[in-house]
Amino acid sequence: MLSRSVRSINRTLRATGAVSGVRAFSAAATDKMILSEKKGNVGLITLNRPKALNALCDQLVKELNAQLKDYNADPEIGAIVITGSEKSFAAGADIKEMASQTYMSAYKSDMLAFWHDVTAIKKPVIAAVNGFALGGGCELAMMCDFIIAGDKAKFGQPEITIGTMPGCGGTQRLTRAVGKSKAMEWMLTGKMFSAEEAEKAGLVSRIVPADTLVADALETAAKIASFSQPVVALTKEAVNAAYETGLQQGVIFERRLFHSTFGTKDQKEGMAAFVEKRKPNFTHE
Repeated sequence: MLSRSVRSINRTLRATGAVSGVRAFSAAATDKMILSEKKGNVGLITLNRPKALNALCDQLVKELNAQLKDYNADPEIGAIVITGSEKSFAAGADIKEMASQTYMSAYKSDMLAFWHDVTAIKKPVIAAVNGFALGGGCELAMMCDFIIAGDKAKFGQPEITIGTMPGCGGTQRLTRAVGKSKAMEWMLTGKMFSAEEAEKAGLVSRIVPADTLVADALETAAKIASFSQPVVALTKEAVNAAYETGLQQGVIFERRLFHSTFGTKDQKEGMAAFVEKRKPNFTHE
């Protein structure tokens, strides 16, 4: 993909409906746009707009947010996986839905504000990305705690090719993940980049075969969910704080959270199990 021109990429995106929304989306407003299923102590959410390549719209995001909050409140769930289809994780925002917006209508409604709700979930959220993760789809993946990619996954922020720019954190999260130079090139050219490029740049945690992606993500999530939920949440909070604080403040914040774990039953159980050479039985307290 590195050798493709922007014009060639635009043709590819339009042919798939990934950016322009030119395909006729047949899902009615009442159709369920996500599928959810408990897999033991893991919550699996599958984006479900196959004819639109899982293009994100307000209805889909509202359903996604509601399910994430349900899983976050469920004491049986210790981690969450979000995925799409093998062809597309989410091929951008639904351009048909937003094309007629004006500056004032977008401003007054604070368009896309609630699309960030995934970042408020305390439990770990893993993006399992196959196929296209473009525009809003790439931004959704980056809002998750980490990304596992199928080997055929394609990422990108192509908004510039349709006369706009990322509006759901793309300029901020991609830059923090891969650095200014790569983020600037990828967003100013609008070109897609492969799973291998994404992993090399630090955007993706690791790459697995496309046909085993969901199983691999569920296995990873189940391992995370086997640990103390409060301690997992504290660790997630500390890692996220690294983006917002300087090193000295971050280290102090981490140490205070570390101290707080000694007030949990799970810390007592975990260390006792280590000393006694047995498997711990965490009660999430």
